[in-house]
Amino acid sequence: MSDAFTTRVLNITTGTHEVVTDLTDACEEFLQQTAAGRDGLLNVFVPHATAGVALIETGAGSDEDLLAALQSLLPADNRWRHRHGTPGHGRDHVLPALIPPHATLPVLGGRLALGTWQSVCLVDTNTDNPDRQVRLSFLG
Repeated sequence: MSDAFTTRVLNITTGTHEVVTDLTDACEEFLQQTAAGRDGLLNVFVPHATAGVALIETGAGSDEDLLAALQSLLPADNRWRHRHGTPGHGRDHVLPALIPPHATLPVLGGRLALGTWQSVCLVDTNTDNPDRQVRLSFLG
């Protein structure tokens, strides 16, 4: 395979609480090792039916606001037809329709071309599955 395409899997432990996990540093580290200063695209993909990838500001309350908004939009109660797992788990399966399980991002000179306050984040509301994988793929 050409070195124009490189992929790696990150193993992330999200724990037993709903979380927004910042992946930006891991993405930058991956690009430092693989992009070699090239332009291209970074694809971030979560191969799970109950998690997503979001670009948001972190550390100023936006990550907690996102979780609060999801709790409001997708309450963890018994309204969901998908009922295995903890009460309300069916809403976790709806999450990827609102926060997709992927993002494709521009890479310029081997670095993510994000806005000043943007971070690449894993969004996980599924407290039944604390172990997640994130696939990073660089094409350049």
